[in-house]
Amino acid sequence: MNGISLLFSVVVVLVKIIASLAILLVLLNVLIGLRYIPHDRVGIVEKLWSPRGSLAHGRIIALAGEAGFQARLLRGGLHLGYPFWMFRVHTAPLVTVSEGRLGYVYARGGEPLAPAQTLGAIVTCNSFQDAAAFLENNGQRGRQRLLLREGVYAINTALFVVITEQAVHTGPVDRSEREQCATWQEELFAVHGFDPVVIGVGDNAAGGEVGDHVDASTLSVHDQIGVVTIHDGPTLEPGEFIAPQVGTATTSSHNYYQDVEGFLALGGRRGKQLQVLTDGTYFMNRWFATVELQPKMLIPIGYVGVVISYYGDAGDDVTGAQFRYGEQVEAGRRGVWRDALAPGKYALNPYALKVELVPTVNFVLRWISGQTEAHRYDEHLTSIPLITADGYEPLLPLSLVLHIDYEKAPRVVQRFGDVRRLITQTLDPILTAYFRDVAQSSHMLDLLTRREDIQRRATENLGTRFQEFDINCVAVLIGRPEPGVLKPGAEDPIDRLFDQLRQRRLAEEQKETFAKQQEAAVRQKELNHAQAQAERQTQLTQTQVEIEIAGNRGAAQLAEAERLAKREVTLAEGHARAVELEGQGEAAKVAQIGQAEAEVSRQKVEAFTDPRLYAINLVAQELAHSTQPLVPERVVLLGGGEKNGAEVGLFQAILQVLTTWQEVKADPEPPKPAPVEKIAA
Repeated sequence: MNGISLLFSVVVVLVKIIASLAILLVLLNVLIGLRYIPHDRVGIVEKLWSPRGSLAHGRIIALAGEAGFQARLLRGGLHLGYPFWMFRVHTAPLVTVSEGRLGYVYARGGEPLAPAQTLGAIVTCNSFQDAAAFLENNGQRGRQRLLLREGVYAINTALFVVITEQAVHTGPVDRSEREQCATWQEELFAVHGFDPVVIGVGDNAAGGEVGDHVDASTLSVHDQIGVVTIHDGPTLEPGEFIAPQVGTATTSSHNYYQDVEGFLALGGRRGKQLQVLTDGTYFMNRWFATVELQPKMLIPIGYVGVVISYYGDAGDDVTGAQFRYGEQVEAGRRGVWRDALAPGKYALNPYALKVELVPTVNFVLRWISGQTEAHRYDEHLTSIPLITADGYEPLLPLSLVLHIDYEKAPRVVQRFGDVRRLITQTLDPILTAYFRDVAQSSHMLDLLTRREDIQRRATENLGTRFQEFDINCVAVLIGRPEPGVLKPGAEDPIDRLFDQLRQRRLAEEQKETFAKQQEAAVRQKELNHAQAQAERQTQLTQTQVEIEIAGNRGAAQLAEAERLAKREVTLAEGHARAVELEGQGEAAKVAQIGQAEAEVSRQKVEAFTDPRLYAINLVAQELAHSTQPLVPERVVLLGGGEKNGAEVGLFQAILQVLTTWQEVKADPEPPKPAPVEKIAA
């Protein structure tokens, strides 16, 4: 019992001591203003009254001890001199900006903004942790250009509102201002304002807005650029729509819009900027600049890029006086650039430059309804309706293979605007008119059977015409004509023509088939003969051997007979030669005798001095040796028949001699004797 009483007495004493200490602390707080601030918070001092009076007009923060919110902060720990009857201390958490994130600041007090300003200028204030320095250095009220990077900051939220990804630090303000700051946070979330701008790495949400005409689902983060729009600074010059690039390699740089004051000091202007952001990470104030992600200009192999510049000074025309379809300028000038871009990737601002892709390899255009190539230049082209000379109305599908010289690509763009206009406004009308003219002078069957010739002539004629437009026509390819609009149940006339062609071709094939069958029959006959020979090869071989033996035997007999015949011939030739020689000798003998007799007779004639006398002498000798009576027993009348013809011939010979005498007498030159050879003959 005594122990309990003792314990109770001790507790009572301790309570009295604690109460006394509390009373003492209250008295100390009242007398000397003792305050405790946790180390993860700051104390914002609000002076309720002051002998120095209230704040000057236009100020909300006291710098000289006036009544109101004080510029100086209370950090963690015990602080004296802030009695409750004069001061009110508001605690606020430290401002924390996460790693890789950004924090935005709004200043409630400071100098007013200039008319052309939208953000407060950057002043020396230890990243807004020194409110007095901010105000003394003429810091401006409103949203600030300076960003807070990752870290922890002790900021007087009575002067500054800090917006981070995690919280909005508004300090001791009313509800309406908190709602406004929350709206700013939502807007920054919408533009990914708390993230740095990341181009070429990560996903699209890491730092920029995707343009309306870019499909975010297919956009490659490694092939993007950032188009920057500045919301602060001087406005553009009249007539300009895009701000020129500021800063060069030899002058101070603004580090790709991250140094706001440097950008403005170099003469940067608000609006869309010509200079774009390439791959990298950029810590940019979204209140100062917004970034729109756009794809890089990719010029694939087989194409060139013709640049149409909307920005720059007017340049001199480099096409010459003969080209009257517009002007071409040097690179960097406003207009169509003379030199096209080669295949590759380019970081070009799509708002300042437009690039028209022009194919430089052969590409196909199809005038075929329902068919389109991958380039889709021919998506609006259809089969060509024709009317032939014989009244058919087919639809002609065809393909055109074209080539554009890469050096002439700017001229094509200058002349037509782009490749699609070239096709729809020039190639399509020319090609359609050409084949309609061809159809009017051709029959339907010609389009089916003379296609190669029509294609060749079309390639030559259209190639000549297309050269006027700096285009090369490689080939014109014609497809199978299709029927036009047919009435329900009507027969297709083109199919009927094809049936005729098929029948004609079938007849020709049958002719060739019959010829082949005939040739096959001959081959079959030869095969049968060969097979029969093979089956009787032994007999044939034996027979051939016997034939060869018989032939050899006959040849031997023939050779023997020829030998005997040659011997007989030789003997006969020898005998004939002997006879011939004997005859020649006999003839020579007779000739010699005849010549001798002739010589004797000539001498006799010469001895008589008159050949007639010699003739009479011969007659007399003949009569002398004649056995016939000199005087005929019968009188023979001249001109009688065959009886007594010999006597009559004698008298005729005498009369002829006498007649010859008269002629010789008239011609004193005696006749020449006949040659010996004739006499011998």
